[in-house]
Amino acid sequence: MAMSGGIDSTVAAMLLQKQGYELVGVTYRTFDNISQGCMEKEKGCCSVDSLFEAKKMAQDLGFEHHILDIRKEFKDSVIRNFIDEYLRGRTPNPCVVCNSTIKWGKLLETADQYGCDYIATGHYARIGEKGNRYFLQKGIDEAKDQTYFLWMLTQDNLARTLFPLGELTKPEVRRIALQHGYEKLSQKGESQEICFIPDNDYRAFLNEEVEDFSEKYGPGDFVDTQGNYLGQHKGFPHYTIGQRKGLGIALGQPMFVVAISAEENKIVLGTREELQGQTFYASQLNFMKYPQIPDGMEVAVKIRYRSQGGIARLYPEGEKIRVVFQHPVDSITPGQSAVFYEGADVVGGGIIE
Repeated sequence: MAMSGGIDSTVAAMLLQKQGYELVGVTYRTFDNISQGCMEKEKGCCSVDSLFEAKKMAQDLGFEHHILDIRKEFKDSVIRNFIDEYLRGRTPNPCVVCNSTIKWGKLLETADQYGCDYIATGHYARIGEKGNRYFLQKGIDEAKDQTYFLWMLTQDNLARTLFPLGELTKPEVRRIALQHGYEKLSQKGESQEICFIPDNDYRAFLNEEVEDFSEKYGPGDFVDTQGNYLGQHKGFPHYTIGQRKGLGIALGQPMFVVAISAEENKIVLGTREELQGQTFYASQLNFMKYPQIPDGMEVAVKIRYRSQGGIARLYPEGEKIRVVFQHPVDSITPGQSAVFYEGADVVGGGIIE
């Protein structure tokens, strides 16, 4: 049982115990930000406090618990990818990488080490099975559904995974915690931040982690979509597709970042209409519900966590897939995930090129 010290993993553990499972709790030490000043800035699933909270919850519920230090693996995979993507002018999604390489990769290794048949987490998602294939299904609570971050999970991952909260809403989870006497836990908030950037300032993080960041990735040109010079920017890694605020330039009308050229250190600004697109390619594909995608298959595609998803058709082309939306959408962002849905079922996903 992956334990974060928060309400979701704790209630998931309670539910599994009620179903008769014997549990072994595991919490990973993935990151510390002493280098950023002080430990009290830490919060979320990776803080020191959360490690002790998880251990205490496991003790209260009566099962063994282990804290595993995997900071090196986390830095070499998740943080390295995060930095590399920004330095390529792309916008990464570290939770997707973490789930596939760390949470499931390491969790399955640990499960084997302790002789466990399954792994479980507090994610709001479900697992379906059809034709000898496993696939994710959206959690009942659509406001909390986390399938967007889990599309990289493999068939082997899904075959051994349990999601006890998939059939519950967040209010129901809070009620279960309260019924078990955990009043404080039932009211606990949750962090929306990237765990290794507690203040949500990725620019300061890059400046600290990348040697000579300001010198290597300094000022460059703002240009319009026709290539005309508009002004100076601070360096391309400071910007993301769709950004409107904090550009430091006034042009008499709302302008958005519509493209980033890392090679030329240029930021392309445009109108909202110019921010919209209808077609993109995705790579690093992972298919769940079907082993292959038929040409022109119609699906709903989410290109960010909070989007509703737009109707699109999929066209496989070698190792990539071409996605064509029915209607133009805002901010198609290279480096982000595109996840394909058929109703509540996850067909698969990829990384936007």
